[in-house]
Amino acid sequence: MRNTSFASMHCSLAQSLELIGDWWTPLVLRDLYLGLDRFDQFVGDLGISRNLLTDRLATLMDGGLVRRTPYQENPVRYSYALTEAGQELVPILMALTAWGDRWATPPAGQPIRFTHSTCGKVTTPAVCCSECHEPLRTEDVIASPGPGGRTAPGTALIASVLGHPKP
Repeated sequence: MRNTSFASMHCSLAQSLELIGDWWTPLVLRDLYLGLDRFDQFVGDLGISRNLLTDRLATLMDGGLVRRTPYQENPVRYSYALTEAGQELVPILMALTAWGDRWATPPAGQPIRFTHSTCGKVTTPAVCCSECHEPLRTEDVIASPGPGGRTAPGTALIASVLGHPKP
């Protein structure tokens, strides 16, 4: 359950978390990616309450990450699908899953493997530089203000704004 809203923060991460920043939402997105598309399927797989799921799906639809389409008229029932924006979140969820496999592995071991259909090999998702494709490591990245950068709630961590440039 959310305790705080990040809607007023001038920060892309905060705005993203406003859409997906609770425990259930990434799991709903994961299930959509894996092929579940019906309300009752999510309830059955996740054990989430119907009211909470209704709220999470509404937030995802309002945020443009999920769309719904009626598949039955009487009573009206919907199927759900990831939008383009929702599909772009999937590799991020895969990278978070890979982090979990490394640092928070369930007792029985890695629960899911990802195979890259282009090369046919099992892959460990990683976050890479969009230019050189090398894996990003914290010590190799420098944060600096972007075109929308300003001193405001949620942006005080930009090193150069604080006067603490990285070495």
